[in-house]
Amino acid sequence: MAWGFVRGQKYNRRQDIHARFGGQQQGGIITPANHNVIFIMTGKRGAEYGYDDIHYDDGRIDYFGEGQVGEMQMVRGNLALAEHVANGKDLLWFEKAYPERSITYMGQYICAGWRRGQSKDRDDAKRSAIIFELHPIENVVEAAETIELPIGNMDELRRRAFEAASLSGVRGQSMRTIYQRSADVRAYVLARANGDCEGCSQPAPFMRRDGSPYLEPHHLRRASDGGPDHPRFVIALCPNCHTRTHHGEDGAIYNAALLKRMPQIEP
Repeated sequence: MAWGFVRGQKYNRRQDIHARFGGQQQGGIITPANHNVIFIMTGKRGAEYGYDDIHYDDGRIDYFGEGQVGEMQMVRGNLALAEHVANGKDLLWFEKAYPERSITYMGQYICAGWRRGQSKDRDDAKRSAIIFELHPIENVVEAAETIELPIGNMDELRRRAFEAASLSGVRGQSMRTIYQRSADVRAYVLARANGDCEGCSQPAPFMRRDGSPYLEPHHLRRASDGGPDHPRFVIALCPNCHTRTHHGEDGAIYNAALLKRMPQIEP
């Protein structure tokens, strides 16, 4: 479950999204101003307007950006989608059904990068399109955790982590790149903690099989963890503090307190 939505469940777009989060009433990319989430709407009728989304067996989606006439521009919703990782925004995918106009929540995704391609616009004219490469977040998390964490001194780890954060929205990024970016941020944050929870300041409760202290990176700006983010918004927590942020009665308050503390942890 993400942001209260259950995968496979049908919702009413206006009542279940706009009434709760606000955001644009029209268009396929909804970017609520006061929430760290982006909603993507797609459906079979999109092909009529040049949105020829391609779904792959591994869950990956080639998603055509917004803009019904002329060349697609990297502005507004397209820019927000390209930079959603660096901006700490979750990306939720919904399929529209016709004619009842309900929407079904399909899951949470991460944008690995984008490229230029060709499509036809609403007037059937050929145009340059923006194609986003989207992957299910669970695939990203699972793959990133299998990558051996980079080693080096703190200055080198920090440089790599900040570089990973700056790559969001860059044209031509690949999925392998986003796996490595996630590993770079994770390696630095865990090294920065130096074996102590950055929430409660207690030592890690046990050691991993490789002998390193067991702490878990937590994304302070997002409702879920996974994928790269800026090191100033990722904190290393013990399992108890991490669970508290996501499931505790005071989870939101605790998360806000950790976010307020981050300038001292990562100046």
